[in-house]
Amino acid sequence: MNDRQKKAIGNLTTIISSLYDQMNTGEIPAMALPLRSKKNIEFDPRYNVWKYSDLQSTRTAKTAQGAVMMLRTVYTVDFIEDMIKNNKTSTLREMYYISEGWNHAKFHSQDESNLLAEDLETVSNCMREDFKLRPEEGSSHVYGNLNFGTMTRKGMKVFNCMDDVSEAGFSVPYSVEKETFEIKKPDIKFVMAIETGGMFARLIENKFPERHNCALIHLSGQPTRSTRRLIKRLNEEFDIPIVVFTDGDPWSFRIFASVAYGAIKTAHISDYLATPTAQFVGITASDILNYNLPTDKLSDKDIGALNAELSDPRFKDEFWVSEIQAMLAMGKKAEQQALAKYGLDYVTDKYLPEKLTSMGIL
Repeated sequence: MNDRQKKAIGNLTTIISSLYDQMNTGEIPAMALPLRSKKNIEFDPRYNVWKYSDLQSTRTAKTAQGAVMMLRTVYTVDFIEDMIKNNKTSTLREMYYISEGWNHAKFHSQDESNLLAEDLETVSNCMREDFKLRPEEGSSHVYGNLNFGTMTRKGMKVFNCMDDVSEAGFSVPYSVEKETFEIKKPDIKFVMAIETGGMFARLIENKFPERHNCALIHLSGQPTRSTRRLIKRLNEEFDIPIVVFTDGDPWSFRIFASVAYGAIKTAHISDYLATPTAQFVGITASDILNYNLPTDKLSDKDIGALNAELSDPRFKDEFWVSEIQAMLAMGKKAEQQALAKYGLDYVTDKYLPEKLTSMGIL
């Protein structure tokens, strides 16, 4: 059991003890939780990320539903403590099914169990990974001249993310904390995080990492927490510039926001996950015009998402307001693969070199 796990057990035990203390004194047990919405995030100048502000909600056992949530909380903490002490892990999906044996405390959907895990993070000041809970979704992949030391069944082993892997890259584990995951001092100029698998494969095939001495990280859509944590560690510990290359649509803009500014859902741990110096390469609305890219029409959901981003404090700077308004005005969006209009080498021979040079990366 490492120090982070000991802290998790201690903090969770304190929370449960508080509930029992309230009941022992005749009080109805209650828990204060931060309000998790964009109305309750503010810029934290200490870390240059967006975190929860002071608005809170209170969960009490005054109602039957509230009492059930308190019961679930106690069962979940007991389950987490048992895993840590026995060196076991569980997926979030498995925890949902484990609750089938908790009688009145069982969850009715996985959304309920996922939200409770997040609640415990916010009130304990620990991370889900410290609870030995891991996501169900597949991991992202890294390709480039990076050396990672990671724990295997035979102990710590070092992998080079170019020489020791296939072109699919190195699979990022669910936890990349220093206790079990070591990053050897890198000799690369920058890291490019890429949204789509097709573009990740295109850049590898065109030998972009070798030509520009960089590493690529396939985000696999909305990046997992371990992916964002790895990106932050590379940037923070080794001062490696991070650039993010996505499709040109509102959902992709949010992918960048989660990497750079912190996601609303995980704002309580933005200082662990967000990389404020990350820069957005594209695709932008300006790119659609400047490179005359093939486009698709914005859907009603796209338009609603873009308008929501205009009221999102993470998108308040001049660049994002301008790009979002331009996309709304043209009513169009574009994918990364739209650059193939000019041939399979265009993205690596012209688009990225031009954009990265203008950004001061190349």
